[in-house]
Order: sequence, then structure tokens, then C-alpha cells
Amino acid sequence: MCTGKCAKCTADLLFPLGLLAVVGNILLFFPNGEVWRTEEITEKIWFFPGVIGAGLLAFLPASVMRAAGLEGSCCANRCGMMLSMLMSVFGVAGGLYCMIISAVSLQDGPLCDTGDGIFIYPFLNSTAEESYLFNQTSWAVCVRPQNVVMWNVVLFSILLSIGTLEAVLLLAQVVNGLIGCLCGTCMNKNQQTQME
Repeated sequence: MCTGKCAKCTADLLFPLGLLAVVGNILLFFPNGEVWRTEEITEKIWFFPGVIGAGLLAFLPASVMRAAGLEGSCCANRCGMMLSMLMSVFGVAGGLYCMIISAVSLQDGPLCDTGDGIFIYPFLNSTAEESYLFNQTSWAVCVRPQNVVMWNVVLFSILLSIGTLEAVLLLAQVVNGLIGCLCGTCMNKNQQTQME
């Protein structure tokens, strides 16, 4: 089993996922592609689940994992695999953070104007049976920003999916890193001689 190659492959998956999460989080600041004032934007967006959780906290372990998986790299050894394992724990925490914030945001619904000029959370206290997620006709209660409910549901669902996928990948890397730390990274003798 080549733990170094597995780490590099996982890192190659994490970079585009993290970039997609950052873009998704930034798009949440512009409901329906429009610029709104700070107090007119859903509060949970300011927790930066895509930028911090699924972005930064995924890029850091991905960089270490990539270095641990490159042949001839100074990190392509047991020590590098241990470091990738430790950094992956932070990445799992970031993925979980993104998942939790996204799930809570989907549950609470977006901040919007219901027609009286005041921005509120119209779906905040609805029960699971009354959830706006399963009743698209209730989305019409939000007048401004236009299509804000669809905007938030789609983007927070994407962030929830990315956070979940990253948490699973990084959890697998924790196991892979432990195996690589205990057993080595599967380099042949020529590569080991070059490293020394």
C-alpha cells in the first residue's frame, strides 16, 4: 500500500473542493447577484464556513499531504506522514465546522424583507414538518432580495456537501497518515538512497 501516493491523491481532490467552497461562500454575500448592506445579509454567512472551514482548514493539510506524497520530497517519509495526519485532524474540524454552520443556516432560512421593508428570518421557528425546505410555495414570503431563498438553499447545500466530503477524505487521511507513519511511504530503494 503506497500511503504517500494516497496522500497526494487526496490532496489533489481537496484543492478544487476548497476552492469551490470559498467561491460558494463569497457568492452567499451577493444574493441574486446583487450587492446588499451588511445588515441585510444572513448572519451565518459571516461565520465564513466555506472560506475558513472548507477552505483554509482544508488547504493547509492538503499542502502537507501533497508534500508527503511527492517522490523525492523532504516530507516523503514517516515524519511527513505523521505531520499530514496531524494536519488532517484540523482539516476534519474545518469540514465539520462547515457542515454545522451550513446545516444550521439551512434550518433557519435566509434573512429577507417580507414586504414591509424590515429584514427578518421568516422561517426561523418553523418545525421539521413545516420546514420551508419542503414547501417551495412558502418561499414567496421573501420579497427582497429576489430569489434569496433559492440562492441560500443551493449554496448552503453545496457547502454542506463539500464540508461532508472533505471531512470524510481527511478522516481517511488520518488513518492513511497513521499507517504511513508506522509503515513508511512505499518508496523503492533507489528513491531512499537519493533521499539520504
